[in-house]
Amino acid sequence: MITFEGIIEDIIFTNEINGYTVCELKGDDESITAVGFMPFVNVGEMLKVSGNWVTHPDYGEQLKVELYKKVLPKTVEAMERYLASGLIKGVGPASAKKIVKKFGEDTINIIEFHPEKLSEIKGINHEKALRIGQAFYEQKELRNVVMFFQEYGISPTYCAKIYQLFGEGTINEIRNNPYKLTDEKIGINFKTSDRIARGLGIDPKSKFRICSGIKYVLSHIAMDGHTFVEDARLKEHTSQLLDVEIDNINDALISLLMDKSIYIERDNASSRVYLNSLYNSEVGAARKLAELSSMKFKGDIRDFDEKILEVQKREGIVLAQNQKDAVKEALVSGVLIITGGPGTGKTTIIKSIINLLTSEGYEVLLAAPTGRAAKRMTEATGFEAKTIHRLLEIGYTSKEDDLVFAKNEANPIDGDVVIIDEMSMVDILLMNHLLKAIEPGTRLILVGDVDQLPSVGPGKVLQDLIKSEMIKTVKLKEIFRQAEQSLIIVNAHKINNGEKPVLNYKEKDFFFVTRNSAEDIVKTIVDLCVRRIPITYGFEPMREIQVLTPVRKGVVGVGNLNTELQAVLNPKDKNKKEKLFRDFLFREGDRVMQIKNNYNLRWKKQDAEGSEGTGVFNGDTGIILEIDDEEQKIVVSFDDDKTADYDFSILDELEPAFAVTIHKSQGSEFPVVIVPIFPGPQVLMTRNLLYTAVTRARNLVILVGNKDYLDVMINNERETNRNSGLADKLRKCFML
Repeated sequence: MITFEGIIEDIIFTNEINGYTVCELKGDDESITAVGFMPFVNVGEMLKVSGNWVTHPDYGEQLKVELYKKVLPKTVEAMERYLASGLIKGVGPASAKKIVKKFGEDTINIIEFHPEKLSEIKGINHEKALRIGQAFYEQKELRNVVMFFQEYGISPTYCAKIYQLFGEGTINEIRNNPYKLTDEKIGINFKTSDRIARGLGIDPKSKFRICSGIKYVLSHIAMDGHTFVEDARLKEHTSQLLDVEIDNINDALISLLMDKSIYIERDNASSRVYLNSLYNSEVGAARKLAELSSMKFKGDIRDFDEKILEVQKREGIVLAQNQKDAVKEALVSGVLIITGGPGTGKTTIIKSIINLLTSEGYEVLLAAPTGRAAKRMTEATGFEAKTIHRLLEIGYTSKEDDLVFAKNEANPIDGDVVIIDEMSMVDILLMNHLLKAIEPGTRLILVGDVDQLPSVGPGKVLQDLIKSEMIKTVKLKEIFRQAEQSLIIVNAHKINNGEKPVLNYKEKDFFFVTRNSAEDIVKTIVDLCVRRIPITYGFEPMREIQVLTPVRKGVVGVGNLNTELQAVLNPKDKNKKEKLFRDFLFREGDRVMQIKNNYNLRWKKQDAEGSEGTGVFNGDTGIILEIDDEEQKIVVSFDDDKTADYDFSILDELEPAFAVTIHKSQGSEFPVVIVPIFPGPQVLMTRNLLYTAVTRARNLVILVGNKDYLDVMINNERETNRNSGLADKLRKCFML
């Protein structure tokens, strides 16, 4: 086996997913090409590699690396090049030159053991000096983690996520419990974690392993939207996953029940197994809804007819009778649900309720599940709306990863009326937290479209509340005159009723472009975004046109559409920096979307006050302003004028957003929506998915594809059945 030591002169190719790298190494006397799995290597670093010579038919002699080790540079020149590589956050070529000039051959020692001395250099303050030292230390620790997981085939990308979650104690954490790798923040599948466990000598029949397997199955069932699973089905899934007998699973279930990790709800027919948090959420929500619903406020409808006339006059509106009935119910009921499709007057009712109650001196609070939905609510009503998380004042405990709500039973929301919009998006966990923070005597008004897709999280809260028939519900079906002028609204209702939409009326806002192949659909969508819609209607492609697709993979999936749209809407440019992450090359000027709630991410606004705050939310979209390799961050300007810095370590929170899935568009609204219509999995190509996509548009909808498949989607009433016990628990609570 050949051993060679040298500085990385150039990285010819690297696969960020698995760490396979081709690089040029310069030694004391010669340069070689090295190929092999060498994750997290950078230009300027020194490597000691071992392997055998191979001959590539096109590229000649190469060293196929079997083992590699990073070696700290020894010469001043090597140190400068190492620091200038961008490996250490906060150090680029200019600062590397200054550091090496100041400290010479002692540079690495200073950074590792006395980083505070870096503040002696102009442009580096004490805080930045310590950050550089910390970054150097983390690189060293991360290398150890990569080496530990290398034999188990864990990719460098996952190693970085694991280290980010567990920190310097990573290796000990995983030795003690390798099943922690299945945490949704990491996302390694159970079988890989199980293989590591076996490598570490954990008994396949140990109760520890079986308990972890059961919790893993329950967690994945919850990710599919279910709050429980039948006992027999859980045992079947777990037995197949772990290859163990049912008796072993029964013993583990008893252990999990005893330590309150799970709850088993028994009845005459079957047993339902819940994760404890989901069971408690259903029980807590049902009890609190029963308590809040028991309150009546009949005194507030005195002189109702006169008051509603005043509101109509002040707002310049005329309410239909069913709208007046809804407003009246809101004044009387402790809990009220208002449900209906687009154009049925939900917003008008909310505004009227707010006007009436605020004029009587009540404090009204508005909230929605996402930032975009809250922004829409604010714009529609003229009153400030927050996200539900902000309303509940979410924050962190002393342990940074433990999110808690400051508003709860002991510290309730300070308001007389709480109105929640986009209720179809609220899952059972969030609903329970919200209800905990609402005092008896507070009115709760829940507004939403029950025919929209259900929440991403577990449960089907809005459906269950209506299905239980225990909560007063106003169902709006009439489309009002001004809404009838929009084919978007007319067709949304037609689709929801299983009818064919009205297409291609001139001067209208709903069109179908016939294309039969997936490739032609993509070409047409690109042309619509780049040329036809901007020229004809004047909409700006990057901020006003949104492509929505049912699927992530394939020619008309999110991945390919984003690549094709990026190539024409934001093409490669020598003046635009890029950052490869996973399978997408982020570029300055790209449209991106936040795909999970990050309550700790700081933002600023370029307004007169220089507003600052924290929190960027799932579904927020914006444009990449800057990619900074030296500071290892991406700067994003969001549609609401907030600007946030994304450390490279949290890039998994961003996705390209030239195209997004219909599921991800929930709670959002766009001036223009384009939807591909094509053959796909029956479970996805459904009526309510199409209905959800169409109702995201404000000004224009264009469907592109085959009309036969449009009919298939409209006729496919299939809805994924979710196991949820909230409706049953509500009925029981009202019987007590």
